[in-house]
Amino acid sequence: MRRKALSAILAVAMVAALVVGCGSSTTETTGDAAATEEATDDAAADDAAAEAENEALAAAEGGRIGVAMPTQSSERWINDGANMKEKLEALGYEVDLQYAEDDPQAQVSQIENMIAAGANCLVIAAVDSGALTTVEAAAKEAGIPIIAYDRLLMDTDAVSYYASFDNKGVGTAIANYIVEAKDLEAAREAGESYTIEFFMGSPDDNNAVLLHQGIMEVLQPYLDDGTLDCKTGRTSFEDTCILRWSQETAQQWCENYLTGFYAEEDLDIACTAFDGFAYGVKAALQGAGYTAENWPLVTGQDAELMACKNILDGTQTMSIYKDTRLLAEKCITMVQAVMTGTEPEINDTTTYDNNVIVVPSYLCTPVAVDAENLQEVIVDGGYYAAEDLGL
Repeated sequence: MRRKALSAILAVAMVAALVVGCGSSTTETTGDAAATEEATDDAAADDAAAEAENEALAAAEGGRIGVAMPTQSSERWINDGANMKEKLEALGYEVDLQYAEDDPQAQVSQIENMIAAGANCLVIAAVDSGALTTVEAAAKEAGIPIIAYDRLLMDTDAVSYYASFDNKGVGTAIANYIVEAKDLEAAREAGESYTIEFFMGSPDDNNAVLLHQGIMEVLQPYLDDGTLDCKTGRTSFEDTCILRWSQETAQQWCENYLTGFYAEEDLDIACTAFDGFAYGVKAALQGAGYTAENWPLVTGQDAELMACKNILDGTQTMSIYKDTRLLAEKCITMVQAVMTGTEPEINDTTTYDNNVIVVPSYLCTPVAVDAENLQEVIVDGGYYAAEDLGL
C-alpha cells in the first residue's frame, strides 16, 4: 500500500510538471513579459516537483503499525510490547499497541479496529491463531501485510514473515539441562532413577508443540528405560498441555500430583515450559512442605524478573533467556521490509508450515540461565539491573 501511495504522489508531480512545461512551450512570444511568464511556470513546476518529493519522503518514513499482543498477565509480553513500540516510534512510525488479555474475540476486535483505523502493517502475537483467520483474510484483502510475532499464525496465507526463537531448540535446551544437571547417563549406568512431571504450553500455540517435541526427543529414551519415572504417566503433549499457559492450572495440577502420586516419594524434576508454570509449581511444593533439602529441579522459560529472583533463592533451577530486545529488532526489520518492498534477513524457510504456507522466519537463539551464569548473561548483558535482582 505504501509503495502505491508513493508512486501516486510522484506520478501527480510528474503530470503537473508536464502540464506546466507543455503550456509554456506552446506559447511562442517575445519580450520580457514572455520570459517572465516562462520563468514563473518553470519555478511552479520545480516547486510542485519538490513538494511531491518531500511528501513522498515523509510517507516513506512514517506509517501506522498495529501491534496486537496476547496479555499483560505475563511480564515477557509487557516487555515485548514496550520494546516494539519504542523501536518503531523511534523510526517515525505511529504505533497502536493493544493487549487482548488472553481473550481471542477481544483480539479479533482489536485487529478489526486496527484495520479500520488505516494500519499499514500488523504485528500479531496471537492468543488463539485459529480465531484470527477471518480477520487476517480481511487484512490481506485490504493490502495490509502481517508479521507473526513469536507465535506462528496458523491456517492462513496472509502472513508475510515470522519472528521468533527456535522453539524446538527451547525444548532441547530445557531437556539437555535436565540431562546434565541430574547426570542421567551416570544414573542409567548405575540403575538409578529420578521422578519427573511435565507442564507444557497451550494447545492452541504451535510453539508449545515444537517445544514439547524438543524436550521429548532428548528425554524419551530415559523415560523408556526407567531412568526417568513419570508416576502420573502423563508425558504426551495432549496430556501435559495447559490452555492459555495458565499458572493457576499448573499449580492445581502439581498439587494434585503431589497428593495423589508423591505422598511417599519426592518429586525430583518439574519440567515446566514457562516461568509462570514454575511459579505455580513453587506454590504447590511449598504447600506440600518441600524445603531446600528435597526441593526438585524446576525448569522454566522467559527469564522473567521473578524467575531470576527465584533462581537466585533456589526455588527455580533454570529458565530459558529470550532477549526480547533482539526479537523486537528482527521483527522491525520485517516491518520495514514489507513497508518498503525490500527483503528482511531470514534464517529459516522450511520449519514453520502453518498448514497453508511455509512462513519465512528469523529464529533467535535461546540461552539456558541458572545461578551459575545469570550474572554474566542477564545482568552484564543489560537485561536486568543488579539492583533489580537484589545483587
